[in-house]
Amino acid sequence: MPGPGEPSLNFRISETVKRLGAREWPVVVALLVPAAAVWGFIALADEVVEGETSHIDTAILLALRTPGNPADPLGPPWLEEVMRDFTALGGTAVLTMIALAAIGFLVMDKKPRAAFAVTVAVSGGLLISTFIKMGIDRARPDLVPHGSYVTTASFPSGHSMMAAVVYLTLAAMLARLRPDWRVRVYILLVAIIVVMLVGVSRVYLGVHWPTDVLAGWTVGSAWAMICWIVTLRLQRSGDVEPQGKT
Repeated sequence: MPGPGEPSLNFRISETVKRLGAREWPVVVALLVPAAAVWGFIALADEVVEGETSHIDTAILLALRTPGNPADPLGPPWLEEVMRDFTALGGTAVLTMIALAAIGFLVMDKKPRAAFAVTVAVSGGLLISTFIKMGIDRARPDLVPHGSYVTTASFPSGHSMMAAVVYLTLAAMLARLRPDWRVRVYILLVAIIVVMLVGVSRVYLGVHWPTDVLAGWTVGSAWAMICWIVTLRLQRSGDVEPQGKT
């Protein structure tokens, strides 16, 4: 029996449930986003396999070319060079360098488990992209000359997907270090813009169908958010070093 002035057992249980609910509902809501993204990706992949997206893919790809000359992208010559620069931001070499630099920093900052979490996120994203490409095995666009060297299957866009995985994962980790919400929004917004530029450049250079890029954005963002949610949960349980811990 509680003493005078002490809360009853039912009251304490009720308050505990309320506190847990207040902490857990954002995670539940956040899980709905990658779930919706995965559902959207599956629906898109089904349409691609059935050839239902060929008309819109062709129309968008040709709209980015000079009328009557598919070999010539719209805009001045310098724009094509800029797009090559943008597409390099999603290239294997650049993303590998950025990921290794981030992992090395976390190790030096005495956060080995956080470094392992980043490794899992990037490696997992690469495996997912590879398996999907092998499973669907979509051919690259043949309507226009390719403005960049390519060797793998077209769906999904590996550049778009891995850019989403790497930049969004690192942006989410960096944003958590900043107390000002405006700075957090800025960091995430910059990452999103970079991811979008990488995807647009792939279509502009004629190496991907638009739906390849959309698929890459979708599944890459979903995987990045899943990894962020898991890492956040592990940080709260102490299995991964909290941000700011030295």
